[in-house]
Amino acid sequence: MHIHMLLLHQNCIVQNKKNKAVAYWLLAGVIMIIIQTLLGGVTRLTGSGLSITKWNPLFGILPPLNTKQWNEAFEGYKQIGQFKYMNSAYTLDDFKSIFFWEWFHRVWARMLGVVFAIGFVYFLVKKYFDRNMIKPFIILFLLGGLQGLIGWVMVASGLNDEHLYVDHIKLALHFVSAMILACYTLWFALQLLVPAEKRFTDKRLHSYTLIITLLLFIQLTYGAFMAGLKAAMTAPTWPTINGMWLPDGLMSRSLVSDKIEVHFIHRGLAYILLTLLIIWFIAAGRSILKNMSSLLTTTRWWPFVLVMVQITLGIITVLCAPMIVLGKFGTFEILAELHQLVAMFLLMSLVVNLYVVRRK
Repeated sequence: MHIHMLLLHQNCIVQNKKNKAVAYWLLAGVIMIIIQTLLGGVTRLTGSGLSITKWNPLFGILPPLNTKQWNEAFEGYKQIGQFKYMNSAYTLDDFKSIFFWEWFHRVWARMLGVVFAIGFVYFLVKKYFDRNMIKPFIILFLLGGLQGLIGWVMVASGLNDEHLYVDHIKLALHFVSAMILACYTLWFALQLLVPAEKRFTDKRLHSYTLIITLLLFIQLTYGAFMAGLKAAMTAPTWPTINGMWLPDGLMSRSLVSDKIEVHFIHRGLAYILLTLLIIWFIAAGRSILKNMSSLLTTTRWWPFVLVMVQITLGIITVLCAPMIVLGKFGTFEILAELHQLVAMFLLMSLVVNLYVVRRK
């Protein structure tokens, strides 16, 4: 009996080490997804997103290698409205500068797929996986493939004579699907990394955390609408919107396509999230006293601090909107990228807390 218990204990130690290795690999994937999303932001801010007019999943990793191929790629760009009505003065060198960011964005996506594929094969051969991991991995790879498909559908929405940019709703879908992929990967890693004894049950706090997380997803969607519609420039003022607390004709226009409506909703959701997270922070503190959770003592600070930073960045970014210069990556663009980065960190911090505080 003693020998059997000893063997069982040793097997648990070995499996825990294997689980940690897989979890760290998944966390590396989360970091790569965040970088990929930031590269998508750079691509959008530099106006590079429509520079590659063909989708070549297998051989698209290679950029044009000679003058003939560069001219062919440039000719493809010349056929769309963005070139005809906005960038008609572009030379081949100008085209190369915007081509780089879209190409790098796609190459990083392929690198992400390679990292996952190599890691999966390695851990499979080494027998690090158990049966419980099969279903999450299937979902993970399906979400990754879907993300690539949505990306191309988004790009294709701008490859015509009618639009200067990609459709903002499809842009939002692309961004939100990337966040779902990152959250699912993070959740999978947490299942392997965080021992059950470090979690605790608080049904009310769990539900509250879930509601805030879902509301944040709506806010992220409106953030993507703001980016796609270039809506920051419509109201580069704070705390009012162009001198008004409530814009004229509020709620009489499209809630997803009108720039002022989108701008107002995005700001309003930020204030609501700030209020809810302050209340959540206090509620989490009370829960700690009841459950004596050392992990929540640390993790509850993350959303609280990040939402403060996020709102501050949002205000500064809006105020800097008049500094936008098409084709230039300056102060506004840097702030916009930081705003997006902190938003992703805020989402990840809420996912961690949602995992730590289980429902049952």
